[in-house]
Amino acid sequence: MAFNAYSVLVDLAFASGFILIGQLLRSNVKVLQDYFMPASLIAGVLGFIFGPSVLKLVPFSSQMGSYSGLLIIIVFVSMGIRGLDLGSTAKLKENLERLGSFLCFRETTYILQYTLPILFASYGMVRIWPDLHPGFGFLLGAGWAGGPGTAVAVGTTFAKYGWADATDLGVTSATFGILTGVFGGMALIKWATRNGITNYISDSGSLPLEYRTGLLPRNKRGILGEETIAEISLDTLALHAAILLLPSGLGYLLAGYIGTVHDFSIPSFSAAFMLALLFSWILDKIGAKEYIDYRITGSIAGFATDYLVFFGLASIKLSIIIKYAAPLATLLIAGGIFVVGSFLYLAPRMNKYDWFERGMFVFGFLTGVYANSFVLSRIVDPEKKSKTFEDTAICAPLTSPTDILVLTFGPILLSTGQLWTFLTPAFAYMIFFFGLAFTMKWWYGSLPLAGRKAPIANEKTPSGAVVEPSKV
Repeated sequence: MAFNAYSVLVDLAFASGFILIGQLLRSNVKVLQDYFMPASLIAGVLGFIFGPSVLKLVPFSSQMGSYSGLLIIIVFVSMGIRGLDLGSTAKLKENLERLGSFLCFRETTYILQYTLPILFASYGMVRIWPDLHPGFGFLLGAGWAGGPGTAVAVGTTFAKYGWADATDLGVTSATFGILTGVFGGMALIKWATRNGITNYISDSGSLPLEYRTGLLPRNKRGILGEETIAEISLDTLALHAAILLLPSGLGYLLAGYIGTVHDFSIPSFSAAFMLALLFSWILDKIGAKEYIDYRITGSIAGFATDYLVFFGLASIKLSIIIKYAAPLATLLIAGGIFVVGSFLYLAPRMNKYDWFERGMFVFGFLTGVYANSFVLSRIVDPEKKSKTFEDTAICAPLTSPTDILVLTFGPILLSTGQLWTFLTPAFAYMIFFFGLAFTMKWWYGSLPLAGRKAPIANEKTPSGAVVEPSKV
């Protein structure tokens, strides 16, 4: 059957059916609730089983595998359209130690996930599997720290440089990353509560029912957003969709133009992200940003992410996974060791207070998706006393340029044999944050694992001194 616009409609209909089934299972199956499985992940696994890769019972179109690459552009644009707001200078100065040490920890563990697996694959695994692509180790970071969407984006770049299998392997890596975050995170929480390390909970079974089922009761439902434009002129959702789709489409065209004219291929999501930053600046200058409700753009990005996860998983080719089964399993096991090891070693040494609570958030996003971060953090810090969410919001604009550079140039450099051209600045970046932590005395290796709860304003410390609010 020829592919046309109605093929997209049918693909979306099938995807929607699986997503609804995924949510139905999440809301009724206890084991899925206990481990907080995202409905889109459940749906993607079902789509993989019943779709063209395994049982071939659902007639998806031949283009279903390309949807994820399109949707990830919208996700990156939704981040760029916010601009680079670093928060107030006063807040940064007031909380320098807490923010600075958290940033050092976050970036060090992030870069470790891209460098160590590459070294492991390039100098260890190739001795057993000599035909491995030079970028094979990069898939661990792309799928885990990046998540399913990033895995698709990176796989698309690798494909442009001749490695067509990268997308399927990256999405598989991301799936196992999410499972590692869920199962590994819960295991770490149980270990910490048994040993008195957690500061705000004594067990992990006190979450509200809606966090388990995913269904919000009427008295706990939030507001999606505000109407920022009169409906007689334009629907508010149409306005926000246009704000995201314009730089998305232009970014795709720009990336194609650069690839044609300069013989240098950059990812479409990178070009779209940069255009979104420019678009955000223009909207700010003309006074139009006040009509953007970021809850709505965030919701559109969330919609794109859920469908992206589904199509990414459902379109995985079983033959490719079988082909790479042994090296992929080796990489994923090593990745789990790297991530858990870096968490246990660095989190207590680079966070003075609430190291486990703050570290759990980073552990969550280093294993696939921010949803992992929020769930794990909600379990160990239900009242958000560790200030992890606020610090993440401040640090995110500082780290976004690094993310874009790594995801843009990593696949290109590795595909063209420039391994150390990528690794040298990556290690330099990591050493910078290590050095900063030691220079600023943000290394807390001598402190015990337990009993490191952040002091509350005006609360007496063990020495009897009163902590001033500005020093908390």
